[in-house]
Amino acid sequence: MLPSPVQVSFIIPLFNCLALTRACVESLAATLPPGLAHEIVLVDDGSTDGTREWLATLRAPFRVTLNERNLGYALANNRGGALATGNLLLLLNNDLVLPPGWLEPMLAALADPRMRAGIVGNVQLDARTGATDHAGIVLTAQGKPEHARALPSFAWRRSARVRRVPAVTGACLLIERALWKQLGGFDHGFVNGGEDVDLCYRARAAGRNTVVALDSVVRHHVSSSFGRKLRDEQNSFRLARRWRKEFIRDATQAWCRAYLQGAWVDPQSREHRLARHALRHAAGLTVIPPPEAITGLEAAQAREFARWDTLFG
Repeated sequence: MLPSPVQVSFIIPLFNCLALTRACVESLAATLPPGLAHEIVLVDDGSTDGTREWLATLRAPFRVTLNERNLGYALANNRGGALATGNLLLLLNNDLVLPPGWLEPMLAALADPRMRAGIVGNVQLDARTGATDHAGIVLTAQGKPEHARALPSFAWRRSARVRRVPAVTGACLLIERALWKQLGGFDHGFVNGGEDVDLCYRARAAGRNTVVALDSVVRHHVSSSFGRKLRDEQNSFRLARRWRKEFIRDATQAWCRAYLQGAWVDPQSREHRLARHALRHAAGLTVIPPPEAITGLEAAQAREFARWDTLFG
């Protein structure tokens, strides 16, 4: 029988990669805090490599559901979320390796009322190289979301164990089940990409922040699933259409940092008033960005949309 009441539902969508799945599940079982009431919901999305035969051997706290065909990442997670009974949902990719102590900082970040967090992510290291692959999702100077691959300074991490970010990856994502249901889970119009960023922006529109628990570190076999990148352009287009204004707003500090780097290389070509304003905004000393930042980001977005118009006809 499942523990009652269930506190955390771990949801893991599967598509082949049985060896990685078994390693992930073993590391999960070995690192759960003692006494944590939990269930592990495994959603197989059409595996053909022996995964389904292995799933048939599992018992509680595992719950298994089988999709008749491959539905994609968003729908597989949505199906798992619909079956889950825990107060909290923790989405996990099946190619993670979870070390001791990874979960507790995420739970603490979600419970901290000062953060008003609705979604919590963590730091992810590339399992092959050990390099930081993810410390949140941020916006570039062109207004595009990308993984932050640099951690805050050691001194900053000692004083603040949690960092607010625009979004986090769904590879390891903690969310209250009530908020998941309120948002309707992932938008399945995204196909294996972009749905996590969209979920975080919808959570913020509902008044909840997305944060990274910096003391939670896991290892990730990045993009091990077949076909992970096949719809990147379509997913990016869908995201940008929906969140164009928000992307510009979140990219202004990155634009200012890029501008200042250019000013350092060629100071004669830069206007001093703009440089001062950009410096203050990049440092977080002023909320209002220079008008030139907005203009530059709008121009970058316009070029990208023109490219998509040509690409998709």
